[in-house]
Amino acid sequence: MLGLAAGVALLPTVAHTGTTSRAHGPATAVPASEWAARMPWPTVTAPASLVRKPTVTTPARPVPTPWPAVTAPPSLVRKATARPTPIMWQPSPGAGKKTTTTPVKHLALLGSGATGPAVVALQRRLISLGYWLIAPDGVFDDSTEQAVYALQKAAGIGRDGIVGPQTEEALARGVAPHPRPVSGYVIEVDLEHELVMFVTNSKLDWTLNTSTGGGYTYCVSGSCAIAETPVGQFSIYSEVDGTVVDALGELWRPKYFDGGFALHGDSYVPPFPVSHGCVRVSDEAIDWIWANNLAPVGTPVWVY
Repeated sequence: MLGLAAGVALLPTVAHTGTTSRAHGPATAVPASEWAARMPWPTVTAPASLVRKPTVTTPARPVPTPWPAVTAPPSLVRKATARPTPIMWQPSPGAGKKTTTTPVKHLALLGSGATGPAVVALQRRLISLGYWLIAPDGVFDDSTEQAVYALQKAAGIGRDGIVGPQTEEALARGVAPHPRPVSGYVIEVDLEHELVMFVTNSKLDWTLNTSTGGGYTYCVSGSCAIAETPVGQFSIYSEVDGTVVDALGELWRPKYFDGGFALHGDSYVPPFPVSHGCVRVSDEAIDWIWANNLAPVGTPVWVY
């Protein structure tokens, strides 16, 4: 017993004040960062089957389609041969260029239906300035009126199709539109002046009157759109040598450049915009375009 007591007496006495550790003495608080340093945790990678990827929803971008491209069934397509093609006057080389042709004088209110030498002089002057018409035959026909419309638009004067003092002055000054600079051959559609221009390397070849989108609202089968002609750089991608009939009417020998929008012939081409968005020219003009292959598939079309 004494030996045991002596052994016990040899143990050190530890004062129990607060929480103690027999091996390390009093306990102290350890910051989380230190614990992390002392006991690094292994990196755990979840199986691919359990990883949920974030879902990103991209809103659909609306594509404006004022009216869809329509391919008429064979029963509705009338071939070009069904309509008499007017005899196309072929000008001599350079006839469509600006010249110093003697200005026309004293035309005294020439208009539709007029005939005679004064009309021949008018027609020759228009052709010399690049305004297309069928022939200088002395008859003030629809193609001559269309050419006068185009001249009046380029001159910024009243568009009545009648050759009065202001139009006569424009003829004397040799007024012609100014196409945008281009490289190669391009058909330009000037919406501000409502003109179609055939341009080669920035040089104007021919000019036509046109009627484009009228800006009104129209509805077909419960769907409504605004009658606007699309702006941009396009190219002829399809054509129909005949009449296309759709919900909006008839298109004579259309040459499509953007969806259902086309350069086409029409019997009504006023000097102001009235179409659903297409580029209208006269029936005679589109026949001339086809006859001279001026707008084959692939031809650039600039609308501005």
